[in-house]
Amino acid sequence: MRKELIGSEKGSRAVVVGAGKSGRDAARLLHELGADVNLLELMPKNVSVELQDECKDKGIALLTGPHKPEYFAGASRIVLSPGIPVGKIRECLPEGCTAELISELELAGRYATGKVLAITGTNGKTTTTSLSAHILREAGFRVFEGGNIGTPLSSYVLGDDEADVLVLEVSSFQAQNCTSFAPEVGVFLNLSVDHQDYHRDMQEYLDAKLNLFAHMSEDSFVILPEEMRSQLAEQPFTKAHRIYFESTDRFESELLPGEHNQCNMEAAFQALSRFGVSEREMRNALETYVPHPHRLERVGEKQGILFVNDSKATTLASVKAALEAFDRPILLLAGGKYKGGDLESLAPLIKRKVRALGLFGASRERFESAWEGLATMHWEPELGGAVRWLMTQAQEGDVMLLSPGTASFDLYDNYGQRGEHFRTLFQEL
Repeated sequence: MRKELIGSEKGSRAVVVGAGKSGRDAARLLHELGADVNLLELMPKNVSVELQDECKDKGIALLTGPHKPEYFAGASRIVLSPGIPVGKIRECLPEGCTAELISELELAGRYATGKVLAITGTNGKTTTTSLSAHILREAGFRVFEGGNIGTPLSSYVLGDDEADVLVLEVSSFQAQNCTSFAPEVGVFLNLSVDHQDYHRDMQEYLDAKLNLFAHMSEDSFVILPEEMRSQLAEQPFTKAHRIYFESTDRFESELLPGEHNQCNMEAAFQALSRFGVSEREMRNALETYVPHPHRLERVGEKQGILFVNDSKATTLASVKAALEAFDRPILLLAGGKYKGGDLESLAPLIKRKVRALGLFGASRERFESAWEGLATMHWEPELGGAVRWLMTQAQEGDVMLLSPGTASFDLYDNYGQRGEHFRTLFQEL
């Protein structure tokens, strides 16, 4: 951490809501800045003994259970962890509270050094972020990769390393609560139905995404999807230069199949070219790029059947992209905690592409009513049963595709755990 920042906020009071990864790092950053910090966590079971000991040692007040007005008394800023609605916290504030409510990204962005490439959208954020970071490293840049992907920006500010470019994945939760954060280059990949359990409607969801670009200057750049040009053209959401992209065959990677990845690669190049990256440098870097797991990840083949782990497909738009990525007949695994979207809209694609549907977990009735008659369909309470049933329907040359179109919280802690279980099931066949 830069020496001039240490103690620079001495005498101020701050509250961090949520003791997950970003909340913990935000509390640590505020403590190093000299602020008097309250760290709030609604669920006591989420607080480890290690975190309790650390807070005690540093003098951070760790307060668990329902949020009380007195916890926020005297605060000049309140930092919200991703997924915590502003409205819910406003209901907890004491009368007359004037504290600013911001995201961890906004907090850390005020103290971070280095140019920022910020990437948002419903689908493809992690792939485009990790790909962009990899290409920049291969081109000789010092890079920090984080945000909504792995490492919070506060962690970078707390550290001693200096990066030339900060490549950040940004969720709608983070972007919505930014008040001054301004990347040099911003990317908006796409928009489809998601997080309707958090945002009031699709307009609020779009506005949250666009807020990432609200404070960019006239000499910065925002990369936008061609398919949204008419929708965005009349909206004064940014002063930045607007550059539109669409799917091309300019770049290829066997590990990034499908038109959606063609879009991701093109968007990445349009952004990276603003930092001086050439087409040749990008092509060379693509040869060594390995995508993050659980995103159209080829697990292996058995009995002539290709097993593909796309557990990260938590939206219907992701399922659509996955189905379009393969020419082979598909055995589709779907089901879980439904997040919204029009299941019927996928009917023509499923009828054309899918040999058999193995449903599992929650939302059975939604899937069965929407996809009845499109393919042989069967439901099992757990993923293992659905995999075993699909094996009875499989033929050599098929693809068994785990692309659930839902959140994982009915059966798993996260989509990664769901994907790991699928890998285990493959090994056990």
